[in-house]
Amino acid sequence: MINGIAASRGIGIGSICVIKEHELKYEAVKVEDVESEKKRFDDAIEQFKAETMEMAEDIRKRIGPKEAEILEGHLVMITDPSMSGEMGKMIAAGQCAESAVEAVCDMFIGMFSKMDDEMMRQRASDISDVKVSLLKILLGIEDVDISKVAPGTILVARDLTPSMTSQIVKENVAGIITEVGGKTSHSAILARALEIPAVLSVPDITSTVKDKDTAIVDGTEGVVYINPEGDVLSQYIIKREEYIKKQAELQGFMGKETVTADGKSVELFCNIGTPKDAKKAMECDGEGIGLFRSEFLFMDTNHLPTEDEQFAAYKEAAEIMQGRAVIIRTLDVGGDKDIPYLNIKKEENPFLGYRAVRYCLGNKDSYMVQLRAIVRASAFGKVKIMIPLVTCVEEIRAVKEMVAEIKKDFDEKNIAYDKDIEVGCMIETPAASLIADIMAKEADFFSIGTNDLTQYTMSVDRGNADVAYLYSTFQPSVLRSIKHIIECGTAAGIPVGMCGEAAADPLMIPLLISFGLTEFSVNPVLVLTARCIISKWSKADADALAAKVLSLDTEAEIVALLKESAKE
Repeated sequence: MINGIAASRGIGIGSICVIKEHELKYEAVKVEDVESEKKRFDDAIEQFKAETMEMAEDIRKRIGPKEAEILEGHLVMITDPSMSGEMGKMIAAGQCAESAVEAVCDMFIGMFSKMDDEMMRQRASDISDVKVSLLKILLGIEDVDISKVAPGTILVARDLTPSMTSQIVKENVAGIITEVGGKTSHSAILARALEIPAVLSVPDITSTVKDKDTAIVDGTEGVVYINPEGDVLSQYIIKREEYIKKQAELQGFMGKETVTADGKSVELFCNIGTPKDAKKAMECDGEGIGLFRSEFLFMDTNHLPTEDEQFAAYKEAAEIMQGRAVIIRTLDVGGDKDIPYLNIKKEENPFLGYRAVRYCLGNKDSYMVQLRAIVRASAFGKVKIMIPLVTCVEEIRAVKEMVAEIKKDFDEKNIAYDKDIEVGCMIETPAASLIADIMAKEADFFSIGTNDLTQYTMSVDRGNADVAYLYSTFQPSVLRSIKHIIECGTAAGIPVGMCGEAAADPLMIPLLISFGLTEFSVNPVLVLTARCIISKWSKADADALAAKVLSLDTEAEIVALLKESAKE
């Protein structure tokens, strides 16, 4: 058994086909004929755009518009002056086209890959795809054609790029294994859209297997078996049939209310990064947006977005959601999220420094632009403002004062907005948790960010492998913190949601029901799964389990009990 990242649920059994990649080698010579080199670069860009548009159209027809947007995003990137313009400048200075492409792309890859948020790191993968595609064109290397693989094939590759995926014949591919990638990588997104089981980030898999080896891909548990024993193979054949049956049952939750086994209603929202993601939330039957990560608007450009640019994005999301809640988190920058044009100073410990609401309140002019855009968008839907990383009540009051100032200005100018727009905050620090009762008097709602709450409570750097064993939302201290936050919000009569990854964890859901969480915000593709699990737990059963959990001393004991009690 080999462990990896569970990226696309399901079980695939078949014969391996290893996709070998060409080496992208070139000599970084100084160019004498700059105009000729510039033309070679421009021709490569045009070829890249034509091929990418063709692949995007193919994916739109065979898979769907959401998946086609991945490739359309590549087109936006390569036409951005901050990318292609910089490449052109380097060529004008005597660099060869290959060197210019690699240098500029690597600069952006370095920026995004340092970020802790997996969706942010995906930008690095986007740019890497663009870099590889352009270098292949410049070097005259053709992509591997995987459209002709036999039925029952398990594709094994270092990475499965969108251009490769566009060639996949769904009926012929039983599973996917890659050496890199995470749950939000393109390989994962496209595998899920095609409903092909996938396990990613399996170390050295391309060099440890060979063509025709038999493989089992368990995309639900994130494990791979190569040339499995007969009894393991038999078990997985049965598991595969059970999974297929269960997936058919999940479709029965489409269009249904999200209720517990004893009839208590809760809200099931989605996390998004762009307005277009709101369409996916609607397609997946999300009941609202619990987290709109607004920093994507700032990262997908080389300048501070104007009020009108931000307003257009927030308005689009609000209109797509047709009156359902859209909770927009104000700019969460700093820490692991660096935006070069903001010129945020380097810090010894950025996670404990000038980030999120601290940065915004220190740069009130630009923060006012964002808040004005959000308040304007509230005229087109149920838009709410959410403040990230609060640690004291003064921060909430400061933002509310700015919103009040905006309302007064809009009233004087007859600009439409929701007079009752809510201002809530994320509770993701021990400081905020400890004074959640005080925070609840100022905030209109809470949203628990379990990723940072776990990191700060356990004093664990999520990216440090040496202490990763401590990073778990099931640590007793973290669970007690979550319980306390929900109880404080409930006592104050404000809704409490959760937008961290734990909100969709089948093991965590019964505890959240017991604690009294009113809103779960998950990845759109997990909506039906979460709704199904919620429907299996009554408050009484959840309370009984929570009481046992809170009596245990260690994370290992808690996880073991929750797995034993699971109702998947």
